[in-house]
Amino acid sequence: MARTQAVDQGGAVLFAEAAQRAGVRRLVQLSSMGADREPPPGTDAGFAAYLRAKGAADSDLASRTDLDWTILRPGYLTDDPGTGLVALSTGHLAESGVAGSVSRRDVAAVIAELLHTPASAGLELELVSGDTSVEAAVQAAVQSAAPSR
Repeated sequence: MARTQAVDQGGAVLFAEAAQRAGVRRLVQLSSMGADREPPPGTDAGFAAYLRAKGAADSDLASRTDLDWTILRPGYLTDDPGTGLVALSTGHLAESGVAGSVSRRDVAAVIAELLHTPASAGLELELVSGDTSVEAAVQAAVQSAAPSR
């Protein structure tokens, strides 16, 4: 569990600090669905430590840096081919009845789109496979967050 904390929390914190020192403004941090809340009872101890480390890294990024950050929390990652179709939300997808997995390729496509969408800075997003194109999903997430900003 110490390794999990060193990599998933400490590594992310160091990466954000290095970005700031290098003058990089835009950062998309890859987290995990569930990292923004306490793991439910019965969660495997190793996975609970992973979620807590990711959550602490997310919290550090949001509160201690002046980067233009976006936090992306995908569901279970698969090696399936990408489809280019996702569900992306500023809320908790599982609470709205949408949970599941997403291919690593689709995660990469969403990260690339977020990097090219400055208005997504400051958003914390959950991601799973879905039926909306990556570009449309990112635009919809930005628009749904606009009134609360």
